[in-house]
Amino acid sequence: MNKIETRCLLCSRPLQSAISWKILLTKQFQSTICDKCSARFEHSPAATALYQYNDAMKDYLHQYKFLQDVALAKVFRQELHARFKNEKATIILIPMHPLKQKERTFSHMEELLKAADIPFTQLLEKTTTETQSSKNREQRIQVAPLFRLMTGAHVEHKEYLLFDDIKTTGTTLRHASEILLNAGARNVRCFTLING
Repeated sequence: MNKIETRCLLCSRPLQSAISWKILLTKQFQSTICDKCSARFEHSPAATALYQYNDAMKDYLHQYKFLQDVALAKVFRQELHARFKNEKATIILIPMHPLKQKERTFSHMEELLKAADIPFTQLLEKTTTETQSSKNREQRIQVAPLFRLMTGAHVEHKEYLLFDDIKTTGTTLRHASEILLNAGARNVRCFTLING
């Protein structure tokens, strides 16, 4: 068995990874962060999220989304793959406004699922460049519709799973769910990487 040395994407400590047939033949990803960094992320007790929001997650989101460190999309790929690999519902990402995506240079949600090798589709468009993080709880709850169906999108009577990075008040997910349900979705469930 050969060992290759890589470094933790968060702290740069060396990672010793053994190449095995199990890793090569199954959908198991090489570790991208060390055990010490991994232990800083708090798993969520909620069935609708992987992790709880804490200081480690705040730092991760800042570096990934705002400092545009797209390599960090790989950090949670094993957990996301395990969660979604047998998902029967069509996975839909909460989209970014095109201007925000151009500014950021990548869609952080798309990159998370691509890194985890999870198929997804896009049926929604964001209607505003405003972010929910810039609003207080009351402003988030009273916000105008955030999404619309993409031109030519057909929402069959199927089950959909909305995926977003973080849930705080649930306004974003509620707005997206309403658009899909009003367009004919049979059922819409929600799942997030982080429960805020």
